[in-house]
Amino acid sequence: MEIKYKIGAIEAVLFASGEPVEIKRLAETVQTDVPTTVSLVKLLNERYEDCESGVRVKRLGNSFQMCTSYRYAQQVRTALDRHRNTPLSNASMEVLTIIAYNQPVSKGFIENIRGTDSSSVVNNLVEKGLVEEAGRLDVVGKPLAYRTTPAFLRCFGLSSIDDLPPLSEKSAVDGDLTEKW
Repeated sequence: MEIKYKIGAIEAVLFASGEPVEIKRLAETVQTDVPTTVSLVKLLNERYEDCESGVRVKRLGNSFQMCTSYRYAQQVRTALDRHRNTPLSNASMEVLTIIAYNQPVSKGFIENIRGTDSSSVVNNLVEKGLVEEAGRLDVVGKPLAYRTTPAFLRCFGLSSIDDLPPLSEKSAVDGDLTEKW
């Protein structure tokens, strides 16, 4: 397959999927190795940038996903006008920060740190698709565990959880876990 065809194939697969697609799977699909596939996606993004396209391909850990360009965020928000896109409350940001930095965690763990019931906040984050259930913890009572999702990475412009900024000593001491966000 020629390069332009492979780039078009990657674009078609990502568009049709609507979900993150593992890089390895993309490589197999276009019959290349992983480093070449990453380079082809870079070329695709350069093409998008050159023509001021409204879409981009975002790397999410070991996957790629097609998404909209930040340049057109306001227009997308206006057109979709969804409740899901409402700003997160301080409590939601605090819970999200606790989950992101300590995942997987139980609601009990979150409540222990915050000192207040956090069930409704966690449920709201699950509804928004930023957090998901991650099985049960191997502790007494086997509570449900929660972790962040690829949507969380996308919304905060991260490629992986490793891209989270380090917590400062001040935020850890004062309990201001949302200081960096």
